[in-house]
Amino acid sequence: MRCLLVYDIPDDRIRTKVADVCLDYGLERIQYSAFLGDLTASYQEEMLLKIQKRLGQKAGNIQLFPLCD
Repeated sequence: MRCLLVYDIPDDRIRTKVADVCLDYGLERIQYSAFLGDLTASYQEEMLLKIQKRLGQKAGNIQLFPLCD
């Protein structure tokens, strides 16, 4: 399923780690804090858990939007 992930994270170090996770899952960077790609529902959930773990208690907003064909 095609999905769009966007985030707003003030901490540079955390933001870089989140971008690396997105790239690891095969998403393509379309803007500085936006990624697009195909992910199954289970990979979407797994990726979000990894991102939330990286974010921890730090401030940030992460949004994942499934897109229709």
